[in-house]
Amino acid sequence: MPTNFWMFFVTALIPLIIGSIWYNPKVFGTTWMRVNGFKEEDLQGANMAVIFGLSFVFGVLISAALSSIVIHQGGVMQMMMPAAAESGSAAQQQFNDLMTQYGTAHRSFGHGALHGGFTVVILILPIIAINALFERRGWKYIFIHAGYWFVSLTLMGGVLCQFLQYGSLS
Repeated sequence: MPTNFWMFFVTALIPLIIGSIWYNPKVFGTTWMRVNGFKEEDLQGANMAVIFGLSFVFGVLISAALSSIVIHQGGVMQMMMPAAAESGSAAQQQFNDLMTQYGTAHRSFGHGALHGGFTVVILILPIIAINALFERRGWKYIFIHAGYWFVSLTLMGGVLCQFLQYGSLS
């Protein structure tokens, strides 16, 4: 369990911030509206508090899931549970020794960003593309959304890998 779990809430803001830039009419907003067949009036009257609130909640969930992808030490913890949770157990001592020796390995912004980007290419892009194919959307639609998630998850992965901290088990 992270000792600074609030980082999930911080990184959940990244897709909102990137989205405000990415879907701005001066960036990809106009193209996004055109490929969806939207007009300005179509976007009026939405409950933005609900949209932004739920987007933030979903961002927290994405952050929690992404942390296990970008931080390899979490895999060691998952492999050794529940034995490592037993206070004073040999498994707990082995886990703490491993974390002392390798706990900071691959814990950089660049490493997390790399895995965040890979996650989009091998998981998010195919999901968006499959939905788009069945909805008869074009490649512009796919690349606008996949590009947004690539930037968002690359930044989220970098921040999580650099700053999310785990304490030793005791």
